[in-house]
Amino acid sequence: MPVHMIRCRLLGPVDVEVDGAPAPPELLWRKHLALLVYLARSPRGTRTRDHLTGLLWPDKEEAAARHSLNEALRILRRAGGDEAIDTSAGKIRLMEGVVRLDTDDLEAHAKASDWASASALIAGEFLEGFSLAGSEGFEDWLGVERRSWRDRSVSALLAHAEGLLRQGNATASFRFAERAAQLDPYSDAAARTVMGALAVQGEAARAVAGYEAFAARLKSDLGTEPSRETRSLAARIGTVRAPRIPTAAPELDLRRTPLIGRQRQLGSLLEYRDRHRSGATVLVIEGDAGTGKSRLLTELRARLLVDGTATALARAVPSDQREAESGLLALARGGLLDVPGVASAPPSALAAVAGRIPEWGDRFRSTAEPEGSITAAVSAVVEAAADAGPVALLIDDAHWLDQASFEGLTALVRSLAGKPLTVAFATLPHPAREELDQLRQRFGRDLHGAAVTLGPLDGASLRDLTAWAFPRFDGVAVERLARRIAADSAGLPLLAVELLSAVASGLELRESGSAWPAPLRTLTETLPGDLPDTIVAALRIGFRRLTPEAQQVLSAVAVLGGRSTEPVLRRVTDLPAAPLSSALDELEWHRWLEADGTGYGFIAKIAVSVIERDMVTKGQRARIIERA
Repeated sequence: MPVHMIRCRLLGPVDVEVDGAPAPPELLWRKHLALLVYLARSPRGTRTRDHLTGLLWPDKEEAAARHSLNEALRILRRAGGDEAIDTSAGKIRLMEGVVRLDTDDLEAHAKASDWASASALIAGEFLEGFSLAGSEGFEDWLGVERRSWRDRSVSALLAHAEGLLRQGNATASFRFAERAAQLDPYSDAAARTVMGALAVQGEAARAVAGYEAFAARLKSDLGTEPSRETRSLAARIGTVRAPRIPTAAPELDLRRTPLIGRQRQLGSLLEYRDRHRSGATVLVIEGDAGTGKSRLLTELRARLLVDGTATALARAVPSDQREAESGLLALARGGLLDVPGVASAPPSALAAVAGRIPEWGDRFRSTAEPEGSITAAVSAVVEAAADAGPVALLIDDAHWLDQASFEGLTALVRSLAGKPLTVAFATLPHPAREELDQLRQRFGRDLHGAAVTLGPLDGASLRDLTAWAFPRFDGVAVERLARRIAADSAGLPLLAVELLSAVASGLELRESGSAWPAPLRTLTETLPGDLPDTIVAALRIGFRRLTPEAQQVLSAVAVLGGRSTEPVLRRVTDLPAAPLSSALDELEWHRWLEADGTGYGFIAKIAVSVIERDMVTKGQRARIIERA
């Protein structure tokens, strides 16, 4: 009789197949299944008869126990073949190749660092829900096995989650990290990975709430507290301002896409920074409007936070060029106050910043006299922070940064060459900034620095984006829609996402008359009238999907231009505080607006003119301007 392959899935509810077909019912009887699994997990698949009878039938007399063992062996032989079991010399040996366990596969995948394949095997704990009443020895063995495979499973899931996070796929990373946390709800590593994945997705508040629940569970069940590393990560994430998730947010929000098509650039920046993390490093993200610079910078910030770096973020606006040191003040408002080590800066430096920013004054009430410029004060504060741990200063739309701030940051990188400081700029290539060009010329000479340039998404990335947005589409439908998205968006991720969201709401894409943007013109230089009708229609659809309060606020920000503060928006919209706050959260969550210490502004600059032109009446515009 030939030997049959018995395949057992043990990581989760038990499942057994014989040659690919469901196992016969008698093989699944508890004692028979226990014997099969125990032999398969034994060294060389071998145990003595006395050991097995004492383990599985401890309550029976010897003769009855041996009879039960023989009956179980008969069932195993019937399933695996006459040659599947060797019973000579008083031993029971399961022949090699008869049984294949998913635990064996997990070990093989882990050895090869194939964490995706390993994670796919994990459906729960070892022999989930299985027990043998009255067999204390087997239950003890089962407890040891469960702890061992729980640890291995959690390690595999977290390795996969961390790999996905490095690739920019925070959504998938969260799913696997959450599975690890479900397997081991007391695991600090799992809690940190869950928090990190949520933070990268922009859900800092949810990450902190998860940490608080984890800490409460440890205290209640074990009488312990999270590790120092976990507490530190929660504190860093807690410094990041994040919008609350709108109650009406769909489960799959097409305006909140994973980082598709930019994984290589993110990996390049992080890898370079990791190689030089003990010293000062400059990172530059360059690309035309709509290519995703802000998104990549935000993703970089979240990854740095997860990796142990305290961050501050500022977004420059055109008016900054008329106000010296405004960029440094924006960094002070954009998270620098909460960076560990700041309090150890010289009192005169803290007093200088506190004299310009009220929240610093609330924190550092000092009798010291302010000394020197804001540039010198911020430099002293950053140096104190870098002495306490890694620090990153990130500047979006750096092409609008004032010259004094550029010079101050350049001097800071030079003076703190041996400190763990990262300065990152996101900028348009045109008009060129001489200060940034000079900084880049020093890369590889006397300065550690790296730059990435973003262009339109290629066909493969647009297909991936389309497949993510429409998971039920088959390959042909995905390819067809991706080609239309490519034609109408020119491959710009900002517009591709807008179109996909509009298509999901019913927009029908039609053939456009000509390619765009026009030759030698960037999206920044493109007027609303130059946009394809499908782009304009997509923006209108997205606007109309917002709540009335959010539409009102977005219209006001479009008319006002630049950055709008919450007090100004309350005045021009006449909305009470609670509805205004909810509307701003909604606009941030759906990635219409971004916020920093200076106020709210559009993420997609091209959307400003479309909203103002098409969605705001003359009367609305006049009232907004009058109230402002």
